[in-house]
Amino acid sequence: MPRRFDLIVFDWDGTLADSTRMIADCLREASADVGLPVPDHSAACHVIGLGLQEAVDTLFGELSEMQFQNLVARYRHHYYARDEETILFDGVSAAVASLHVQGFMLAVATGKGRNGLNKSLERSGLAPYFHATRCVDECQSKPHPQMLLELMQELGAGPERTLLIGDTSHDLQMAQNADVKSLAVSYGAHSLTHLLPHSPLAHFDEFAKLNQWLLVNA
Repeated sequence: MPRRFDLIVFDWDGTLADSTRMIADCLREASADVGLPVPDHSAACHVIGLGLQEAVDTLFGELSEMQFQNLVARYRHHYYARDEETILFDGVSAAVASLHVQGFMLAVATGKGRNGLNKSLERSGLAPYFHATRCVDECQSKPHPQMLLELMQELGAGPERTLLIGDTSHDLQMAQNADVKSLAVSYGAHSLTHLLPHSPLAHFDEFAKLNQWLLVNA
């Protein structure tokens, strides 16, 4: 079967890394620390993938600059205390290495900051396999298409030859905004109820099923 895509772009948290609960917990703990209403787990999960400013605006509305900075400081405190707990989903390392060997260009588009992504890439051993990455402190937050547009330009891939894989509606809407096809995974932050309206090619409830689809259809 002829290759359909040249460039595969992965979200990180909730798609490759099993970090959804940790991130939601850190958001909730930070909210309690600074005396803001603590969002429930579902609400905290829903903003994963956005930049911190966009996530805070969604959860709390407009805060004073001091409130925002205090919240961000407490979130980072909790996050960096626990970040090394994060593991990849089963099969991710082998799958990414295999896609690299098959000749796909691989990239990451993430709501993480550059420092956090670099640490995660090095710690996971996946850094050598990705040709390019974009982070929220370098681009506009998802669902703005800037991350995808820059990755396609850097790697010379057109939208018709690019595939985005993500676990949130923010990821899939970014793909739509860039005129790029997408795959949805429902084992991360968002349920199918939020993912399906964005017309992914397919959806998967575990990474192994996603990998099998890529082997046959990518």
